[in-house]
Amino acid sequence: MKTITDCVHNILRHQPFLEDALSRDIINFSSLAVDLLPKVEKIMKKPVKPGSIVMALRRYHPRKIKHIDNLRNLGDIMVRSGITEYTFLNSNSILTSQSNLLESVKNETKAYFTYSSNFQESNILVSSSLKSTVEKHFKNEVCISVADDLSSISIALPEDNSKVIGLYFYIFKLLAYEGIPVFEVISTSNYFTLFLEKEYVNKAFLLMNEVKEDQSM
Repeated sequence: MKTITDCVHNILRHQPFLEDALSRDIINFSSLAVDLLPKVEKIMKKPVKPGSIVMALRRYHPRKIKHIDNLRNLGDIMVRSGITEYTFLNSNSILTSQSNLLESVKNETKAYFTYSSNFQESNILVSSSLKSTVEKHFKNEVCISVADDLSSISIALPEDNSKVIGLYFYIFKLLAYEGIPVFEVISTSNYFTLFLEKEYVNKAFLLMNEVKEDQSM
């Protein structure tokens, strides 16, 4: 039988931002209990006293996220605008379409081009100047969506970034707190790229620069 403590702890485990704040002792338990009350009552299907939730909160031991010291080693931040994203349904011919597209753009040294795929869909992010080329080579493929006027922010990651716990969580947490939606994300071994609608790119760029400055102090 599920107890109030079980219910509260399960809610917290599925809210990493809230759990992070609890681990830093910056949340008032009484206020949080009042906020959680409707959700707890809905799950428990009975009235619950805020004091019972406060007791459950006091019993909770949040996972502490190790402080990320090497964010100060984030490298250059590069911004690019005028990007279009295409999403195509995978097919027997899509690799041929991709190969033909690559052949067409191989000499476009200043143009942006990246391709990613999973078991169901394939994404192409290109400079908007290449739209007609993409549409030419993928005219026989099923296009699921097209998004214009995107911008990208590429960040050079610190060495051994794959061993840093919470690196991406920290970046996404800051973006979420500032109300910046992320349209797409692509990462390689040494670079992390955010794709944003153009109205958010300046705010995100300033935020990433602030992260570097704050960590270097």
